[in-house]
Amino acid sequence: MSLTSVPVSQTPESKFREFLASRPKPQRFTEQQRELVEHVFAKHSHFEAEQLIEELKKTSKKVSRATVYRTLLKLVDAGLLRRIELPTGTVYDHDYGYPAHDHLVCEKCGTMIEFQSEKIDVVLRDVTASHQFRMGGHTLVIRGVCAECNAARSVKRRLVM
Repeated sequence: MSLTSVPVSQTPESKFREFLASRPKPQRFTEQQRELVEHVFAKHSHFEAEQLIEELKKTSKKVSRATVYRTLLKLVDAGLLRRIELPTGTVYDHDYGYPAHDHLVCEKCGTMIEFQSEKIDVVLRDVTASHQFRMGGHTLVIRGVCAECNAARSVKRRLVM
């Protein structure tokens, strides 16, 4: 399933600028941050910080490693990105401009599949309401083995027998 973007009132850049300006100690929006935000939101994909650094090296954009890590944390705080902790490391996902969604992660090949489920949303609303809890968001990652890896394992078993 490929998620399509949803209409938003601000661009990621303007939302991030607003976030930086509204901090207890307002922060300036740098050219490196602008290039980073532009690159991250040019396409919808999950990425690791090191992968992002390597991609940026291949472009004319010069963004330091420290700036990448600091800016990613700020983008998460601003509600633009979501951090997903996996056994293999941290992955970032767009949280702004895309509908709420969850993930299936294959433990064999690392494939990450996005999905939406109204049934899960209903359960979460019921559970939070029963505890008088106001949910600000959630991250659901289901780990297992994808269809392709399952099929490859079945073929391998048949060949061994």
